[in-house]
Amino acid sequence: MADATSVLNVSPVIPVVTIDDPQHAVPVARALADGGVRIIELTLRTDTALTSLKAIANEVPDILVGAGTILTPAQADAAVAAGAQFLVSPGVTPSLLDHMLSLEVPVLPGVATVGEVMAVLERGLDTMKFFPAGPAGGPSYLAAIGAPVPQVTFCPTGGISLATAPDYLRLPNVSCVGGSWLTPRAAVESGDWQQITELAREAAALPAEYSPRPGNTNAGSLTAQ
Repeated sequence: MADATSVLNVSPVIPVVTIDDPQHAVPVARALADGGVRIIELTLRTDTALTSLKAIANEVPDILVGAGTILTPAQADAAVAAGAQFLVSPGVTPSLLDHMLSLEVPVLPGVATVGEVMAVLERGLDTMKFFPAGPAGGPSYLAAIGAPVPQVTFCPTGGISLATAPDYLRLPNVSCVGGSWLTPRAAVESGDWQQITELAREAAALPAEYSPRPGNTNAGSLTAQ
């Protein structure tokens, strides 16, 4: 269950979302799904994040909900208990990775260096989050990593927009990107769900412009979970 390949194939963009008010959680998730993006990475950056996660898991069954910003084993446990269907960490330590691998959900550990990529590979995972993508080197860095470790597939996250996402999605070792631009804070706070749906629709259309890498159609199914 730890392999996150099916998670990365659900959508060309995984929305990385921070929600302050749990009452916004379900409308945000539904707006994304209405736009064709059936996945959400909800960050654990607020005191009410688990409440929001549980609400989405219980009330929006047509979207795959994961927990991001996992920093400790306790957070991983709490997220899974709240209904998280996958876990994402910004970075990883041996003890945190051990614990996440013990849970019955896909795991997407964060890496930023070749050494970190190799350490995660040693644990049997070949799907990873590349973070922070922009500051860490961007598409050219990921292209260079693809030469010595072509078996690794990445979801770059951090500093990516609709305009720059194509630069990553063209790479053969990228299945999708993570982005916060789909859920602007102003739109969430004002309840402009239509704007979020429109942004999701733009993001969902991205793969039509590119030739998918072998074995990746960017059209995964939630039933694989």
